[in-house]
Amino acid sequence: MSATAIAGKGWDSIETASVDELRSLQLQRLRWSIRHTYENVPHFRLKCERQGVSPGDLHALDDLPKFPFMTKEDFREQYPFGLLAVPRDRLARIHASSGTTGRPTVVGYTLRDLQTWAHVVARSIYAAGGRAGQIVHIAYGYGLFTGGIGAHYGAERLGCTVVPMSGGQTERQVQLIREFEPHVIMVTPSYLLNIAEEFVRQGVDAASCSLKIAICGAEPWTLAMRKQIEARMGLDALDIYGLSEVIGPGVAQECIESKDGPAIWEDHFFPEIIDPVTGRVLPDGSPGELVLTSLTKEALPVIRYRTRDLTTLLAPTSRTMRRLAKISGRSDDMLIIRGVNVFPSQIEELILNQAELSPHYQLEIGREGNLDTLTIKVELVPQHAHDLALRAAAAAALVHNVKAHIGIRVRVVACDADELPRSAGKARRVFDRRGI
Repeated sequence: MSATAIAGKGWDSIETASVDELRSLQLQRLRWSIRHTYENVPHFRLKCERQGVSPGDLHALDDLPKFPFMTKEDFREQYPFGLLAVPRDRLARIHASSGTTGRPTVVGYTLRDLQTWAHVVARSIYAAGGRAGQIVHIAYGYGLFTGGIGAHYGAERLGCTVVPMSGGQTERQVQLIREFEPHVIMVTPSYLLNIAEEFVRQGVDAASCSLKIAICGAEPWTLAMRKQIEARMGLDALDIYGLSEVIGPGVAQECIESKDGPAIWEDHFFPEIIDPVTGRVLPDGSPGELVLTSLTKEALPVIRYRTRDLTTLLAPTSRTMRRLAKISGRSDDMLIIRGVNVFPSQIEELILNQAELSPHYQLEIGREGNLDTLTIKVELVPQHAHDLALRAAAAAALVHNVKAHIGIRVRVVACDADELPRSAGKARRVFDRRGI
């Protein structure tokens, strides 16, 4: 497709095509993707055979649930190249995400895959309000992590000027933002708050800088954190969604026109919502676990990949494609404290509802006797750090709010500003001390 933008309608015509045209394209591509995977990935073919299904059973989009799920466990079992659907020597690049079992999740790309990836990221930047010729400051990490390089090639594909800063060196981040005057920054939301704090340390009003758009992803973040970022930085903060196993950043992007949840680029990634316990497909508008199927990937296609992200498929607004509600958590990062299901995002929302508390927090799980405990360590905003009465009142208020809204009793430690460690990438929020 032409890289020429369709004024007010997105970067590609398919973004605002009729639903019938989109569904026809999806079915055509889905048939190809399932057959391609079945014929070239023995592991997937074996799973299909065990389930008694083959590519010939796909007659309509509604037939997709007949096929087996893929999970991160498949990536671990087939490490490093067992899920490839092309010969290894056709790979143009390899990326990998960190693994909790010592083995990373490995993803391969053909040259065509890399072009597709750059295209969907370019489309994402355009949807967020970025335009050719603007400077894009990239503070996602580079290397095996897909964030930095994915953002980089997408920005170049759109025709932007890229500053490949990567993560870390926060003082220098601010220096380059002030001197190069970028219009767009691509960054994790937690690290953008660190950058905002560095502006303050340098005696500069962050809201006065050149940045007008922040494309934030790679970690869950709440609407309350968006308000904090926008108030401090004086810009529009928009959500980009993706994951390494599917392609990287650029699976879905929030549009500047509506700012109402990321539009899924459904011409490349077909979404389903399932019950995370039963696996049953749920109708649009129902909360559940997001499942994604790649429609155009050559090297490492994914069929019904369980992302573990908990969200809802919403009706289209700015584009023909459906939207994602804010990720409420992950089915595999849910904390169970004395029988109550707790997601870190729930606690973050309560923290950010208290003006005297900052977005910097940690959750520590411990055990006293036979009972699990949860301690919330959260920083006060700098102007209140030395007010002991307010510190105690803020901690007591958070204890009350967690009990009232989530149903568990927690301990709150109100910390000084800058007391908790900062991250240059994804923020680590949960620390399990039960086995220490």
